Amino acid sequence: MEDAVHQLVERRLRRTGWQMKIVAYAGYGAPGWARVMCRVLLGRPEVRAKGKPEKVRGWRSFATLPAKHVRVKIEAGGVVHEACADRSGFVDTVVEADLAPGWASVRLSVADAEPVEALVRVVDPTVRFGIISDIDDTVMVTALPRPLLAAWNTFVLDEHARTAVPGMAVLYERLATAHPGAPVLYLSTGAWNVAPTLTRFLSRHLYPAGPLLLTDWGPTADRWFRSGREHKRATLARLAKEFPDVRWLLIGDDGQHDQEIYREFAAAHPENTAAVAIRRLSPTQAVLAGSLPAPAGQSSSGPVGQKWLSAPDGAGLWKLLRDAGLV
Repeated sequence: MEDAVHQLVERRLRRTGWQMKIVAYAGYGAPGWARVMCRVLLGRPEVRAKGKPEKVRGWRSFATLPAKHVRVKIEAGGVVHEACADRSGFVDTVVEADLAPGWASVRLSVADAEPVEALVRVVDPTVRFGIISDIDDTVMVTALPRPLLAAWNTFVLDEHARTAVPGMAVLYERLATAHPGAPVLYLSTGAWNVAPTLTRFLSRHLYPAGPLLLTDWGPTADRWFRSGREHKRATLARLAKEFPDVRWLLIGDDGQHDQEIYREFAAAHPENTAAVAIRRLSPTQAVLAGSLPAPAGQSSSGPVGQKWLSAPDGAGLWKLLRDAGLV
């Protein structure tokens, strides 16, 4: 049914002048390989004058039409690869690439569309510390415990109305300074549709740049919507396999399922877990989320031998991480 609707809409939009375009997402990798991610969409020709500020309502990020099964050419490190977009227009592939550690770029192109550059965070093989962070109510106040308010924030408000969690940007910047070369990855159950909005938010509030690891909200072969929790579990397990020598600081909040997911990962991969830092929601937010406020300080709720820290903001977490010898 979804495919039939898309085919009908696509034919009509192409007749009105809509064209294919590539939305590039930041990827990651190591010397010798890179994970490249992008999405191919149909969009109206750009008519807004360059440099003119644009107010972006959240719903516009979801009013998109994918270009299905399009061949995408990937030029990485002087080598050309080819990948095929899936039925939702997504490309998520690992290619061989000889890229230097740090930020690199690969070139993406499809027929009848302007080529774009996609950034790739190449992790130095000598790096032993990294940061994996949730987004909603960890770095950005989204009020996910309150569904109606969360929907209003996501679909109606202008993106500049979003606010940052106090002290978290400073915390991340201090961690990045204390651990030169450490990658920062933002793992969320949010949809890829909002990746450009989230990237602008992180930059605007001075968070360290890093790849976003989001998910597609569309239907699968056996269910209407993808599981956000399974997305996080699978991504964490994948990172542990791809970077076996990196120990991750896992940062999240106690409003959703971060504690449960991080606890499972820390128990299964203790060698890849440096510590777990949980941002506590306010008592009102915690009750609305269906949980009780967590006690301050270091908690015993994590696996034996793991550092499990909890505080209401970035300043509190920084103090606990410093006392734990992680900075």
